[in-house]
Amino acid sequence: MKTLDMETLYDLGPKMIESLAKEGVTAGDVVAIDKASGKVTRLGRSLARARDYDALGPATKFVATPGGELARRREVVHSVTLHEIDVVNSRAQGFLALFAGDTGEIRPEVREQIDAKVAEWREEGKATVTPGVLFIDEVHMLDEEGFAFLGRALEADLAPVLVAATNRGVATIRGTAYAAPHGVPPDLLDRLLIVGTRPYAAAETRSILDIRCDEEDAAVDDDARGLLTRIGQECSLRYAIHLISAAALISVKRGGRSVALADVSRAYDLFLDARRSAAVMVSSPGEFLFNEVGGEETTEGEVAGAMEG
Repeated sequence: MKTLDMETLYDLGPKMIESLAKEGVTAGDVVAIDKASGKVTRLGRSLARARDYDALGPATKFVATPGGELARRREVVHSVTLHEIDVVNSRAQGFLALFAGDTGEIRPEVREQIDAKVAEWREEGKATVTPGVLFIDEVHMLDEEGFAFLGRALEADLAPVLVAATNRGVATIRGTAYAAPHGVPPDLLDRLLIVGTRPYAAAETRSILDIRCDEEDAAVDDDARGLLTRIGQECSLRYAIHLISAAALISVKRGGRSVALADVSRAYDLFLDARRSAAVMVSSPGEFLFNEVGGEETTEGEVAGAMEG
């Protein structure tokens, strides 16, 4: 005679039955049930059923059957941003404002109260603060007010990690007549760690172009990839990447199975890079500009006067 020990019998409601069906729970599965919300999470297959001759996939996970008390208290961790807390506490319908996107202006008093409450939670061990990352590209485009705001924000206890990128050498700070390295004020520049960069080597450029060709599903010959690498070294990597799709279209038009060297050369002749385009504009007289709409010839002086007006 075989007996079956069962610790507790549960009466399942329609929502929990729906959750079990949604998770695909079958006999022998180990599940976790949230009593408050009724959410069912499938943890895996019981080790007691590991020898069953079922058609199981390689992703099937076997876990030990829990023992002892089934009803346990679990600590749930919620990840929220300080901005979300500010929005929720800024107005009565703040929670709905998160979904609508109409957050409005948050008062400084609310921010100070939230910062004080978060500091209290940190001291009590109820919360931990993970600094975010603020990335600013072309940081030299900021003016003196923007740099002043960044300098003040970096002094706060909950300041994010600032990552700024620029390609300028000594440039004038916007809004002032002073020149500074990278177009950044010296007081803010002293707080930053500068990471030096270097141009890509030929092998690195070839590797990047190979990845880009695979992403665009473009079959490119080795000779064509070598030419693209040379173009990326002499012109720019971004220009060489743009030529991949153009050369692929030229190859399709001529009925080729892959992008050949002639296709890349044709795309290079059709589409100019910044350096060749500037050289063409300098070498051309440019006395007349053709107006396609009116069909009339307009001198450069008239165009400049119209733009100034």
